[in-house]
Parts: sequence; C-alpha cells; structure tokens
Amino acid sequence: MQGTVHLFDQLPEVDRPAAPLADGTGPDAGVPARKVPLVGVIRNPRSHRNGDGEPEWSGRATMMVETPQKRSELEAILRRFAAARVDLLVVDGGDGTVRDVLTCGAGAFGDVWPELIILPSGKTNALAIDLGLGDNWTLDRAIACAREGRGVARRPMVIAMRENPAARVQGFVFGAGAFTAAISLGQQAHTKGAFNAMAVGVTTAWTLFRALVGDPGNVWRRGTRMRLLRPDGQPVDHSGHGPADERYMIFGSTLERFPAGLDPFRGIAEQLRFLVMDTSRAGLLLRLPLVYFGIGIEGARKQGYRPFGTEALDIDIEGNFILDGEAFPPGSYRITLGPHLRFVVP
Repeated sequence: MQGTVHLFDQLPEVDRPAAPLADGTGPDAGVPARKVPLVGVIRNPRSHRNGDGEPEWSGRATMMVETPQKRSELEAILRRFAAARVDLLVVDGGDGTVRDVLTCGAGAFGDVWPELIILPSGKTNALAIDLGLGDNWTLDRAIACAREGRGVARRPMVIAMRENPAARVQGFVFGAGAFTAAISLGQQAHTKGAFNAMAVGVTTAWTLFRALVGDPGNVWRRGTRMRLLRPDGQPVDHSGHGPADERYMIFGSTLERFPAGLDPFRGIAEQLRFLVMDTSRAGLLLRLPLVYFGIGIEGARKQGYRPFGTEALDIDIEGNFILDGEAFPPGSYRITLGPHLRFVVP
C-alpha cells in the first residue's frame, strides 16, 4: 500500500454543534427555502476531472464557492456555510472529498444538513453511481432538480474510536483485511486509465486471480486479526475455516447500488450492511464472481462467507481499515449510522 493509498495517522476530532440548525435546512426540507437558493460549493481542485480550470456556472443561484487546498480548511468553511444557512451544499469531487466534507461538516451541521448535490469529479465515484448521476449531470441541472424536489435519502456510516467517540470519520464504503490490498490495486488501475466501473472490474478480477495463485502467507491470501461484535456484545459468527481470531476480509456500506452491477447485500433489509469472509480457501474464492452479484450466497456461507445487517458493529482490528479509498490506523472502533441526508438526483 505504500505510495498508493494515503494513510491517516489518526481519526479527525470535530466538535459537534451545541444545537441543531433549523430554518428548513434539514433533510426533510424538500425544496430550497429561498426563492433564489443560496448554494455553498466545495470544489476539490485536485480531483481527477477538475484540472481544466474553473467551471463556467450560469449563476442561476447565489453561490459561495470555496476551493480548499487542505483538509484542515474544511471545518471553518463549512461553519461559514452553516452560519449563512445555505440551502444547497455542493461537493465537487470524488468519494474521498465527500467523506472529508461529511466528516468535517459534523461540527457545523450536526444531524441537520442542507440538501446535498454531488458533482462526481473524482477517480472513484461510488456514491454518484448509487445516486444515478450520469455524465450529463451539471450544477445547473442539479439546482433545477432541487427546485423540483427531486431527492433521495441516504445515511453514511460513522466510524468512531470507542475510547474517544469524538474522533470519527463519515463515509459510505468501508473495508479491511484483503480489501486494503484490493484498494491499493485499484489506485494502480487509476494510473493506467481505469476508473469507476472499469476499475472495479479490473480490481475484482485481478484480486481474485492473485488470491487463487498466491502462496498462503502472501498479502492476497493471509487473514487479519480482528474481533467483530454485534450491539448485544455477541461476536459475529465464524465459520471455523481459518483461525477464530482472524478474518480474510470485511466490507461494509450503506449504498444501495454498486459499480459494475455488483449486488453483494441482496436480501439484507438493514441500512448498515456488511459481508465478512473468514478465509481465502479456493472453495470460497471460486464462488465470488457469482456471490458478488448476489447469486449463490447460501452455498458460499458454508465456505466462510457471512453477509449481515446490523444497527451497529464494534470492531477491534490489528490492520488498517479503508473508508472511501483512504486508510486509517488499527484500533478499536464502533460503526454506526450517521445523519439522515438528502441528495439531489435527476
């Protein structure tokens, strides 16, 4: 992973607001409160598609546009947006930018956010795929859709240190174990020009191949020590394939649609959903091409495959975990559902 996935030394700490905001800025607002909406824009100038200069926006709304050069600038920017009571919050970037905005914005908006518009300009845009945002999705079109009340609800995951709940991150795609190696491979695929669904397909196929042909102790096949506990304190079932204190991979998300048509959580009603693989044995790996599309899950369970939904999950892990493409340090964490958010869609 060295040089391909950024590793955070620690989780950021953001103070939550003393009281929630009102004024129709929450997820149930439906349409902007002002006749001419006030739009706060966070534009990541380093995002993959943002290297061609400033965008030409027609100005059908009053805008506060910010292009932060560092993550540390986000909290102050978002507090200014909250103080101004923006009607729409635009995130112009990829999944990592969305994660940073949601994490730093917790101190400004708490559980009551303005409607969000995603302009998917990053190398990975899993949230945009889930929301059905096509290549013709522009800010002007998004503002028009907001006026018409077009939106869907989503809740991010909150991953917080158990001994310090103020240290937390918010995002939509979590993973650990072999998932970290797969994400590193995906970053390398980006350098070859593969993005979004193509990158997912290439990464999935190559990860499976390396796991099947690799030696048992290499990075593609070895397990990671971790403990998984449900809200009642009971451990998540282990199949008995492989050491009881290890898992090969864990993946979690609150998204409903995934790149390349993947459907790994088919049949799970809860919003906070996970799948766990206990082992890298060939009998399970060979089933994955179908299992990732929601086919043959019951047969895979016998080989060490565990999909489940829950209200919360405690995890003690000795390796890094990934959230929306970047790595965070080992430790003891609690994963829960974040605030109700409303995203503008076509």
